[in-house]
Amino acid sequence: MDPVLGLSLGRIVIGIGSIASPSLTARMFGLSPADNPQMSYFTRMFGVREIALGSLTLLAKGDARRTMVLAGMAVDGADAATGVMAIAKKEVPLPTGGMLIAVALGAVGSGAAALAQAGQSQT
Repeated sequence: MDPVLGLSLGRIVIGIGSIASPSLTARMFGLSPADNPQMSYFTRMFGVREIALGSLTLLAKGDARRTMVLAGMAVDGADAATGVMAIAKKEVPLPTGGMLIAVALGAVGSGAAALAQAGQSQT
């Protein structure tokens, strides 16, 4: 599967899940909505962001698509850094933070693979 298509569809699916069932999505990522009732609000905001990034990337063509992939990589890189900070401040358990960081870095890697593949197809 084309890495851009896979990453974009993954974002949209996670986004829809985050909006439709924020508590379930938070638990899937190892977070505890019971310990933080405001988490649903932020999980839904995360979902909207993911749907927007995924949808706009799918709709973009040429240089605009490359820019959207780079924007997604920047967001995912920031998510990974946030995970590192959360572990350092003991805001999340190490296994949860590690999983969140791994997911974010996987998305960065997927974006990098997509850019590399696009660069090869242009030569």
